[in-house]
Amino acid sequence: MTDKKPWAETAFERNLFRARWLMAPFYLGLVLALVMLLVVFVRELIYYLPQAFIIGEGHMGSDGAILAILSLVDLSLAGNLLLIVLYSGYENFVSKLDLDENHVDRPPWMGSVDFSGLKMKLIASIVAISAIYLLKSFMNIGKPGYPLDQAALMWAVIIHLTFVASGVLLALMDWIAAKTDKH
Repeated sequence: MTDKKPWAETAFERNLFRARWLMAPFYLGLVLALVMLLVVFVRELIYYLPQAFIIGEGHMGSDGAILAILSLVDLSLAGNLLLIVLYSGYENFVSKLDLDENHVDRPPWMGSVDFSGLKMKLIASIVAISAIYLLKSFMNIGKPGYPLDQAALMWAVIIHLTFVASGVLLALMDWIAAKTDKH
């Protein structure tokens, strides 16, 4: 005697499983957001690049160059964050990417990042982006045209420390979960 599920339950479960494809437009939207980020990156690069070659009035000093580079790094970190969410989210929740497993360009983490790893990569990227924002704020202290807003700076530090503490607590929770017996 076999325990056969009722047809309604089987149909419901199949449709529930197919519903994962409703996430595909979200990932397409993230691809468009990546294109948008690229446009902003190129626009920033076009804005800053000529300033580096100007001699005399209007030239970019070392502080300006560092701030420009930090802005570009910030944008590239946001792009990396988008790619991590795109690849990991799609592979974990929708479908495996049909790529050659040994393809030279395939990142080694691709296909192996679980939800816990994805959380850690996300929080690490957010902490890095927050740190760059904070560093840019610190570098502007005392510069003409950048009045010191102590409240805004204090909140930036508090928010950054909150991100750092969140990352440490997430890592601690994952470590504890890995040490406990699975039910």
